[in-house]
Amino acid sequence: MKGKIKNYLAHIGTPRHSGRYPWGSGEDPYQRGSDFLNTVDELRRKGLSESDIAKGLGISTTELRAKKAIEINKQRAADIAFAYRLKEKGYSYVAIGERMGRNESSVRAMLNPAMRERAKIAEETASMLKDNVSSKGFIDVGAGVEANLNISRTKLDVAIAMLKEEGYEVHNIPIEQMGTGQYTWTKVLCPPGTTAKDVSRNRDQIKPLGNYTEDGGLTFKPIKPPVIINGQRILIKYKEEGGADKDGVIELRRNVDDISLGNVNYAQVRVAVDGTHFMKGMAMYSDNIPAGYDIIYNTSKKVGTPMKGDPSNSVLKNMESDPDFPFGSVIRQKTFIDKDGNEQLSALNIVGSKEGSGEEGSWGKWSKTLSSQILSKQLPSVAKKQLGLAYKLKEEEFDEIMSLTNPAVKQSLLKPFADGCDSDAVHLKAAAFPGQSSHVILPITSLKPNEIYAPNYKPGENVILIRHPHGGVFEIPEVVVNNKNPDAIRLLGDAKDAIGMHPDVAQRLSGADFDGDAVIVIPNKSGAIKTAPALKALKNFNPKEAYPAYDGMRVMDDKREKGIEMGKISNLITDMTIKGASFDEIARAVRHSMVVIDAPKHKLNYELSYKENNIAALKKKYQGSEKSGASTLISKAGAEVRIDQRQERRRLASEPITGERLFKLTGRTFFRRNYTVDSEGNKVYSDEGTIKPKQTKTSRMAEERDAFALSSGTRIETVYANHANALKALATKARIALERTPNQIYSPSARETYANEVRNLLSKLKMANQNKPLERQAQIIANKAVSSIRKSNPHLDNDDIKKIKSQQLTFARARVGARKAEILIKDREWEAIQAGAISHHRLLSILNNSDLDTLKQRAMPRHSRVLSTTRVSRARSMSAEGYTRSEIADALGVSVSTIDTVLK
Repeated sequence: MKGKIKNYLAHIGTPRHSGRYPWGSGEDPYQRGSDFLNTVDELRRKGLSESDIAKGLGISTTELRAKKAIEINKQRAADIAFAYRLKEKGYSYVAIGERMGRNESSVRAMLNPAMRERAKIAEETASMLKDNVSSKGFIDVGAGVEANLNISRTKLDVAIAMLKEEGYEVHNIPIEQMGTGQYTWTKVLCPPGTTAKDVSRNRDQIKPLGNYTEDGGLTFKPIKPPVIINGQRILIKYKEEGGADKDGVIELRRNVDDISLGNVNYAQVRVAVDGTHFMKGMAMYSDNIPAGYDIIYNTSKKVGTPMKGDPSNSVLKNMESDPDFPFGSVIRQKTFIDKDGNEQLSALNIVGSKEGSGEEGSWGKWSKTLSSQILSKQLPSVAKKQLGLAYKLKEEEFDEIMSLTNPAVKQSLLKPFADGCDSDAVHLKAAAFPGQSSHVILPITSLKPNEIYAPNYKPGENVILIRHPHGGVFEIPEVVVNNKNPDAIRLLGDAKDAIGMHPDVAQRLSGADFDGDAVIVIPNKSGAIKTAPALKALKNFNPKEAYPAYDGMRVMDDKREKGIEMGKISNLITDMTIKGASFDEIARAVRHSMVVIDAPKHKLNYELSYKENNIAALKKKYQGSEKSGASTLISKAGAEVRIDQRQERRRLASEPITGERLFKLTGRTFFRRNYTVDSEGNKVYSDEGTIKPKQTKTSRMAEERDAFALSSGTRIETVYANHANALKALATKARIALERTPNQIYSPSARETYANEVRNLLSKLKMANQNKPLERQAQIIANKAVSSIRKSNPHLDNDDIKKIKSQQLTFARARVGARKAEILIKDREWEAIQAGAISHHRLLSILNNSDLDTLKQRAMPRHSRVLSTTRVSRARSMSAEGYTRSEIADALGVSVSTIDTVLK
């Protein structure tokens, strides 16, 4: 019966164990080794598929293939050994062939030294794996290891299977990805008797094959000790001296090598001072630094405040004790060439891990979208328009993917596209307005309070400035562009992504300062974006003066607690705005938010602020009760929820194609120990506790089928709910298309025609795969480092942890040399792909390591390489709404010249 093994019994046994005598004894030492192969061949002749045979024998198809290869290798080795013995006895090639039932040519092949070496590969590989397990314990044998060993995956799997038969263990262990929070499953080879729990508890001990001697990152010091600036080189400019007008700005003397900004005009930096403290802020040049000093540090602190000392009452911040994280920020170190031509480390440490981040030009690259926190405070008609544009662009992207002619490219793009739609439904970002861009703010005190210096905008143009987050439209100033201010021209020049402004404008922007705060700049010629005058109730409100600490007061000294409290008040402000609260009510909530944000830093009496601003009454009126939380779709959508840990699974053949994401529970658990709190407030853990299921983070919108389930019924929520549901439907449509897209058809004749191209592509894939084990090792090292940091610093908030994860992963990748080798496909190689010279599975691997945007263009039908009628219409409507040709090209993913052609 095809597809099932019915009433079939076979004794297979285990190599070198089953039967009365060990394998290799008797007149024909290879006769018993073929039992398993004969069984498999007989089942195949009965019409069973490979997967059916594996299922009937109680093993996986991978194990079946490995076992077949083991038996074939053993039989080949036995054949070769027997042939050699006969040859040594004086048998001729013909006589050996007659004895073994082979022809003369096959006997000559068996006695060829190359064949003998080939037969040893599996045993030698297994021996090498044994040595690595013996010296290192747990060994990563997952995807890509074969590329580093320069053998096929099949040969490696055979060697692993041989060791499993000797009692060695293989476990699949999840390793958290630092960047995504998802898990990479790593195949680990372990000594006999090792359990999966043993490996899970010691993930940091998983080592790569090869001559690696890493210690898990404990002694890795990728960041050199920072250059220390002598405090005597720094002039502090206090509040009374004008420091408050430039709070957060680090002014630098020009032409001083160790503090040179190089080829940029401004950067967000950290500078170590006297080995104990540091300056943080935006660095820019100044031409008014008094003799004897190289740096002016501007602060809003009053005259008399010491430069160093108590963190709550000093100008500079204390450096962290962690040498890899001295400034509490992820940084890059600059270098310069000294007068003798030697490279030296700069005193300027740039914020950010990616090359170029934190320096002039990086802010303009920020995403050109509009968050729901911004747009939900505008008219529903404006939100509907911008959300509609965002959806149209996604819909057109889907149509473009569906027009692709290569099924493998289509499959490679449909999965991330569907996941992206689901993500967009959670984050609810809308398309940008014409001319919208992000800019870092810098002080130019000679500008008027209603002006900005913005060389990227037209002189005399009215623009609005929005800081994220903001309390309401009363914190959105509208200003006019003045690009003739001489101070701004001298200090900022043709700034790529900075704007100069009067300090009063910064105060209007939710109390922004100049240590790296950025704003969205949007031309507002049509007046579509609504603003309102600044609230009188917030004018001159100083939380430090209104709610100072008193002796014995409970102090909010936990950054994690601050994050929770800020989340609560931010959600309340959003819900109040959506539900039409008065400006007086919103002012109460905004005042409290200003107190909360500075409570840990300045030890403010935030509990008194909660009472005096009557936040409880606001929560009851706009969220249902004092203890309630988010009450509108906007504030609920991204709210974190925890569910039992799960992983995505493939659809079974028996299940209908619905387009829904399918999951299965992992069943993983952890032991939560009980604890008591001692007299000093420390947790004291016991050996008793409970077993809890491991959980994973998701969001409320991600778990809802219908976005309206999160809505309280307001007009703006209806706009967003419709948008979210449309995106969810598009994701479902994409997954259905993915399931119905056939695989690439393989052509053996094309493989012969394009033999050189195939060889080149597989060589490039091999190079790319060599990074996989290195990336997994980097993740292991980073996980251990982050775990150690979190244990030593239990009060870190989520933002800190995110920065640390990014930093440690960057360090770990540098240590092990992990870097993605992108596959560049040439024209002739693309012809080979289109002709079917590469199998579908191999092609997907190649595409996953290639630039899919470039491949998308290659795969599009020739007649579709110009814009479709729909996209031409979209380009023209965007042009009519004021978008530039460059902005339209960015939105549609085509060149400016293409847009020029369709708009003629």
